[in-house]
Amino acid sequence: MSRHSHEFVEHYEGLIGFGLDRETDENTVVCYLQKFSDDGLMALLRKRLTDEELNEIFSLVSRLLQSHLAEEEYHRYFIKE
Repeated sequence: MSRHSHEFVEHYEGLIGFGLDRETDENTVVCYLQKFSDDGLMALLRKRLTDEELNEIFSLVSRLLQSHLAEEEYHRYFIKE
């Protein structure tokens, strides 16, 4: 059984857009991130990203994880220990 999942995007039927309300913004970000991290898209896109873009993505995700997760949550939900 896989440790990672992208189920939200598979079942979400609401609006994809940003700026309407908080709930739609949250759902849109989840959908975008799950679509963005799709193996097929990443196989295509990762070689096209510049070093600066790779650094930006890594830095943003790292900063958000550090800001919003306790160490135990980081290991449980991100590292999957």
